[in-house]
Amino acid sequence: MPLYIYEHATNNPNCPRDKEFRWEQPAQDWPLTKCPWCGDPVARVMAPSLLKIKKFDCELKDQGFTKLVRVDEGLFENRTRRAGEPKYVDRHNPETFPILEKTIKD
Repeated sequence: MPLYIYEHATNNPNCPRDKEFRWEQPAQDWPLTKCPWCGDPVARVMAPSLLKIKKFDCELKDQGFTKLVRVDEGLFENRTRRAGEPKYVDRHNPETFPILEKTIKD
């Protein structure tokens, strides 16, 4: 049976569930419109796909993508860096950001 993600339309502190909750139901059933616990309005949200396509860093780089991997709070390793780009990106230092002119062309 599919597992769907629902989100509350309002923030009800009395509801025992978080703003987002998962709900298992048959695919042919209509989406929930009210929270089963508190009765507040809810909406089904798009879930990220569970299917992942494995791409190597060099393939991503060749296709013009930039892959940043978090190393620490605000610090990322640039796995697809190009010539002239630093290995690490610090979100507080714009000089370390990837050079977009090398990947985006008009």
